[in-house]
Amino acid sequence: MAEDNDLSETISETAKGPSSVTIDGNTTVAQKIADQIDADRYLASKKAMKAGRGIRFAKLVPHGAQ
Repeated sequence: MAEDNDLSETISETAKGPSSVTIDGNTTVAQKIADQIDADRYLASKKAMKAGRGIRFAKLVPHGAQ
């Protein structure tokens, strides 16, 4: 199963469409754009960490120091 983590197209389509639709008594509500943007940022940061480009902090102690 190929996973596409880029949500920019989904966010664009959501922004173009209505926030809710009612047809024959069935109502569908779209996710908030702010929530989709947050999800996109999260997935992008997760992908960046897997690539090894994230910031990591480490305390280095010389081998003979007390």
